[in-house]
Amino acid sequence: MSRATDSERAQRVNSAFVLLVRGHSLSEAAQVLTESFALSRRQAYRYLQEAQELAQPLPVAQPTIPVTIKIPGEVVGELRAYAQESGRTMGEIVGCAVSAYLAKARQHG
Repeated sequence: MSRATDSERAQRVNSAFVLLVRGHSLSEAAQVLTESFALSRRQAYRYLQEAQELAQPLPVAQPTIPVTIKIPGEVVGELRAYAQESGRTMGEIVGCAVSAYLAKARQHG
């Protein structure tokens, strides 16, 4: 069986969180998680244990889609340097920049 993606893990922990908030016992919640996500009982309890430590649900990451674009070499060099300095990926930086650009463009019509 393959490992859960970060998005799948967040969804499962959030489901466990909701079950606990609604007052389900650990045993009941484990049973629901086991049936809903085809998990072992042991794994369901791991998700429940993680959910017990939360004050609010985890953010669920959006899936990423690879896109090929052409950017001037000088910009790529700056992007790589900034990514290394900031500890973020180039995809994260470009995604934030494009989102900010589109939000600003929508404001101006």
